[in-house]
Amino acid sequence: MEGTWISLLPFLAVIVVAVLTKQVLPGLGAGLLTASYFLTPHWLGGFETAIGFIIKGLQDENNLKIIVFLYLFAGMVGMIKRAGGIKGFVKEASNRIGSRKGALALTWISATGTFSAPSFRIVTVAPIMRALLKRVKMTPQELAFAIETTASPFIVLVPIATAFVGYMTSVIDISLHNEGLTQDPYQLYLQSIPFNFFSFSMIAIGFYLSFFHHGKASATKAGGEEPDDQWEGCHPSVAKDLPEKPLNLLIPLAVVLFLTVFLTYLDGVAQGFQGFQAFIEADVLTAMVLALVLSVLLSMILFRFQAFKLSALIAALIEGGNEVMNVVLLLAVVWALADATGAMGFSTFVTNNVGWIPVAFVPPVLFLLGAFISYFIGSSWGTWGILMPLGVSLAQVSDVSLPLVVGAVFASGTFGAFASPLSDDTNTTSVILGMNTIAYARFKLVPAISAAAVAAVLYLIVPFLMG
Repeated sequence: MEGTWISLLPFLAVIVVAVLTKQVLPGLGAGLLTASYFLTPHWLGGFETAIGFIIKGLQDENNLKIIVFLYLFAGMVGMIKRAGGIKGFVKEASNRIGSRKGALALTWISATGTFSAPSFRIVTVAPIMRALLKRVKMTPQELAFAIETTASPFIVLVPIATAFVGYMTSVIDISLHNEGLTQDPYQLYLQSIPFNFFSFSMIAIGFYLSFFHHGKASATKAGGEEPDDQWEGCHPSVAKDLPEKPLNLLIPLAVVLFLTVFLTYLDGVAQGFQGFQAFIEADVLTAMVLALVLSVLLSMILFRFQAFKLSALIAALIEGGNEVMNVVLLLAVVWALADATGAMGFSTFVTNNVGWIPVAFVPPVLFLLGAFISYFIGSSWGTWGILMPLGVSLAQVSDVSLPLVVGAVFASGTFGAFASPLSDDTNTTSVILGMNTIAYARFKLVPAISAAAVAAVLYLIVPFLMG
């Protein structure tokens, strides 16, 4: 069985179940159980093997660091919400801006400070745009499009201090491990950034549509009735009973960004490197976790000086952290599935049987397959977990550039995060701006497909240019 066509069945189970259920977790679970039962064909053995793979993944040091980072990041956002940081920023910004250009400029410029996670960026900026709806003479769809263009497509390109970096390097790491490769996953991620052609194309299209194109569609045509501009209460982050303290957002964000950069550099220097090379060679994941731990403690001290109760801050920390437990569960299954398919000899099968595929076809086919999967499951992380092991295996067999293939996989998941009506980004933005989710998803589908077409062509051409 090892290294045979049977090793493909877990991936087929993942794709079929995920697309049919429109949920990534059932698909990953089906794939894990499929692999586990082939490895241990006993009515209880499959479940025992699956649990064993999950426990093994959760015992890995780097995987635990990723979980700690995600939980603490979400927890810190929870404290910032409770302390009125997001609500205060929304009110301050909405009071200062009254024009279309000002609203769009804020949307784009704010990406440099709210890039930690797409959901965080959306709940910070979208309420501001809702407050400005009647002043800027733009439809909710146009404003939402500008926000989302600078959410997932932008954040996947940021190599430090985001909720994505740890997971992205993790899926690269397990894929390299399955192939017996010893490359540094973070350096490979850095090398792949220029090849995320969908993100760059989507950002370029979004910038053009924001500043050089004026849509004629009314709000009603594009997504239902025009919502009012009452932003308080449109999301729990800006609930009416919260205080308004913008510095409680700005100071923690500045602290976590500074500490992440500073501690990353210190780690690189401790390993004997200087300048930019120190950032490249550093243990970035460890630096990010340590920076976040310190930022949480410093933020808690800041909020305590403002008379916020410690019990309320701890409750907000736990409540915020618990919001990512579904993501932690997804990660546990992704890591387990990678180990299970590795045990079935998936990489051996790919090495022995798909060498006939032309080099130029590997990146565009991976991108289009991933874009299809991500659109129907609405999850970039799920798509990356499903597709990255296949992509790295194909890159090894076909001798295509590994950074190019990794970039294509990341680009494919980003397409679904942006364009899918099932994605968290689409649904959160729709709720805050009072739009019909399906109509809004259709509104942005044409630009997304245009960016995907540009990306697919580039993935076809670039292998020839690289020789």
